Amino acid sequence: MIIGAAKEVLDGERRVALTPDSARQLQKLGYECAIESGAGEAANFSDKDYTEADVKVVADAKTLWETSDIVIKVRPPETSELELTHEGQTVISFFWPAQNGELLQQFADKKVNVLAMDMVPRISRAQKMDALSSMANIAGYRAVIEAGNNFGRFFTGQITAAGKVPPAKVLVIGAGVAGLAAIGASTSLGAITLAFDVRPEVAEQVESMGAEFVYLDFEEEQQDGAATGGYASVSSPEFREAQLAKFRELAPEVDIVITTALIPGRDAPELWTEDMVQSMKPGSVIVDLAAEKGGNCKLTKMDEKIVTENGITVIGYTDFPSRMATQSSTLYATNIRHMMTDLTPEKDGQINIDMEDDVIRGATATKDGEITFPPPKPKIAAIAAQKPKEKAPEMTPEERRAAEVAAFKDQTKKQVALLAGGGALLLLVGLVAPASFMQHFIVFVLACFVGFQVIWGVAHSLHTPLMAVTNAISSIVILGALLQIGSGSWLVILLAAVSVFMAGINIFGGFLVTRRMLAMFQKS
Repeated sequence: MIIGAAKEVLDGERRVALTPDSARQLQKLGYECAIESGAGEAANFSDKDYTEADVKVVADAKTLWETSDIVIKVRPPETSELELTHEGQTVISFFWPAQNGELLQQFADKKVNVLAMDMVPRISRAQKMDALSSMANIAGYRAVIEAGNNFGRFFTGQITAAGKVPPAKVLVIGAGVAGLAAIGASTSLGAITLAFDVRPEVAEQVESMGAEFVYLDFEEEQQDGAATGGYASVSSPEFREAQLAKFRELAPEVDIVITTALIPGRDAPELWTEDMVQSMKPGSVIVDLAAEKGGNCKLTKMDEKIVTENGITVIGYTDFPSRMATQSSTLYATNIRHMMTDLTPEKDGQINIDMEDDVIRGATATKDGEITFPPPKPKIAAIAAQKPKEKAPEMTPEERRAAEVAAFKDQTKKQVALLAGGGALLLLVGLVAPASFMQHFIVFVLACFVGFQVIWGVAHSLHTPLMAVTNAISSIVILGALLQIGSGSWLVILLAAVSVFMAGINIFGGFLVTRRMLAMFQKS
């Protein structure tokens, strides 16, 4: 079968669904690959690159659609492209079947199979095909770059001969894939980054990236924040009012706002109102990644950049992934390739739309002339973040003292048991050993006891660096062994040599580990 990559017909779309590398992988599955001439030029993939990858370059769209068994695209097919399809053909692209019901029916009437990349279910096995996450990741990163391009200052704080430059303060609303990508880019540029999400369980991810999570003192935040599959859900009016009040409090402080909040199957919620825009400092920037669904900001205009009367720039572009066409095409083509791998279990170049497979069934919108959208719920539970563990209640001073006393008593019992065992051992050995041996043995037992108390009294999180440094104590072993090497007994000499060897490994290994750990905290 032939897989053909069509050139995107939407004005300004620069991505392509097939790259030379992905074509090579598809060929290993038994497929022949073709591409419309010039389809990859905007993404920096020339026709020559495809020819070298054994991809057939087709002169025009009509020929490509007529000769291809499977057509892969980025954007949903246009009506002009529908006319080029034929019965039994399979089209794989973003489709948005919920918003394109009429187009979906037309494809079903022509008995063209449609697999919508935007309908891939969010289960673990399908992550490699999750094109929405791939594009959202790029959009979040690009949003920060676009904000920086329109912001009149540094992101990072600086102290220069001309004076001190404060760092920019960035607020990211929504901590999904796009939001986390924006947080990562913002913190990397040195900005003070705040992030908000209705799902408090993502706070740990936000804080691990160096940002500060904005909490609401509202009980429902813990109850209704997470929806099936890890998406945000619709909040109550009370929660929404608390949310907007928090944003009004932050609006005069932040320099850049990046909004990413979307709810599946609904218009984007309005989170940044006109009065919030008016309260922001002149020169501030708002990047609305939800512009295609109506926008999170009241003033957002789809695919436009506007500047308000008080000097606030509001960006509502919907083509952020297309603005990084090479990277976007590479990731999207990889998602397509993984989808084709699952559609070709025998690797024989024959597509098999298995409706018993959760991933394939979820993505299939039409099959054999029938509309199969919406799909049933996956048999396997969707990926969902776990609720945060409840924090242990803070102890009163009296409870803390009681806990310390109990811990001290428990530790004392262990020490008494250890001393008792050591005393019994000393007594047993002393009955048969000479006095000179006993002197050394007593020192040995006491050293073991002291070492145990020193090392195991330290928190476990410090054991690795502590062990690495205190391994230098092994030098004492080396000194004692060197003194015994001069002994006349061959057994003592052998044991001393082994002691030097083992202690040397301990010392050098400890310092090597310490050096590597310290290097992890040094900036290159």
